Amino acid sequence: MSSPRLEALPHRQVLTLPTAPSAVRLSRQTAERALTEWGISLRHPAVDPALLILGELVTNSVRHAALLSPELTVIYAAGADCLAFAVHDRHPYQPPLYAPVTGTGSGGLATVMELTLGLSGTAVVRGDADGQGKSIWITLPL
Repeated sequence: MSSPRLEALPHRQVLTLPTAPSAVRLSRQTAERALTEWGISLRHPAVDPALLILGELVTNSVRHAALLSPELTVIYAAGADCLAFAVHDRHPYQPPLYAPVTGTGSGGLATVMELTLGLSGTAVVRGDADGQGKSIWITLPL
């Protein structure tokens, strides 16, 4: 699947939260509200995996970036045939998304990639211009 230009997606919402455990629940609740407002059924087969992916990415920011990034940002976007979201924090480490999954694997990211690829989606890490943060973008077909 080729990723549509994210700017071209008609629906978009941005949420900034403290990098704390409550961010996981709040980011999922916001996603469910946004999807409903955008006319995407919460029963769509891509929605449960998307919410799990989102939760894993936010959890990773809370676990690994909180010291350097007191806030994280979630960007939600959708169009008629795709759903996209990103989790951004200000920690400079950019994890390899497509690294081979080994027994010592990265846990949450391995789950993220398994679900994303299983849905024929894409994942990309985009570093901030100053090199001090990154966003992990997930795009899933609907």
